[in-house]
Amino acid sequence: MTTLRQEYDENGYCIARNAIDAQLASEMVEHVHWLCDRHPDVRPERLGHGLMVNDPFMHRLVRDGRLVDIAAQFLGPNVAMFAAHYIAKRPATGQAVQWHQDGSYWPLEPMDVATLWVAGTESTIGTGCMRVLPGTQNRRLLKRSEMVALDPDKYVLGVGMRSDDIDDGDAVNIELRAGDVSIHNPTIIHGSNANTSDRWRVGLTLRYIPTTTKVTTEGHANIMCRGAIVAEVGNSYAERPAYVEGEHMPFSGCEAWVEDVDHPSKP
Repeated sequence: MTTLRQEYDENGYCIARNAIDAQLASEMVEHVHWLCDRHPDVRPERLGHGLMVNDPFMHRLVRDGRLVDIAAQFLGPNVAMFAAHYIAKRPATGQAVQWHQDGSYWPLEPMDVATLWVAGTESTIGTGCMRVLPGTQNRRLLKRSEMVALDPDKYVLGVGMRSDDIDDGDAVNIELRAGDVSIHNPTIIHGSNANTSDRWRVGLTLRYIPTTTKVTTEGHANIMCRGAIVAEVGNSYAERPAYVEGEHMPFSGCEAWVEDVDHPSKP
């Protein structure tokens, strides 16, 4: 039977069906709406790492054993989460994501990373699912200086690849059900169209790295997920946040995240 890693190595992406259960996928959707209520000036396509690195639900989610098991197939036993980013598209007005290579934006040395795209809702052609160009994982990784600025009212990312450089005739639509996960290479060219449907499309990108990969942005906080920290690499890690009623979104099992003065929760 072909493994996820074999599919990934051949095509630059693969799909793990039913990776998480319906309840956790539903809580992801609730979390997007919760964040939108608290950050009304931030578009739901741009709910980034800084809004979630101290959020107990995000720590619970990214450290879920089912997701870390997938990441470990590509990274080995010592796994951290470098960055989380919801790209949630509202009905009818959800923005497109221009063609790009993830590694062009990331401060990682080396570029050893596995991106898990977790579907909180169904992601289809109509709702603006991710599209990939298979085989482009073997192309050179472009620098940001080689890309062009694009209209921020139309596209999610500030810069992207020149449209003249892209032949999307062989593009593959990555259609997912809620709870499915796609995994893609940091060099593969991918993007997505706008959401023209009457339904939300909620996706969460989790960028997992081995603890031997250095994040070169000073002070950036990762989330430790499994195994051992490599101290000489010099990465920073967020402490496990305590759940505070009224301050954080309630979620299944949040009681275990409440800080006990006599027996504080361990990171």
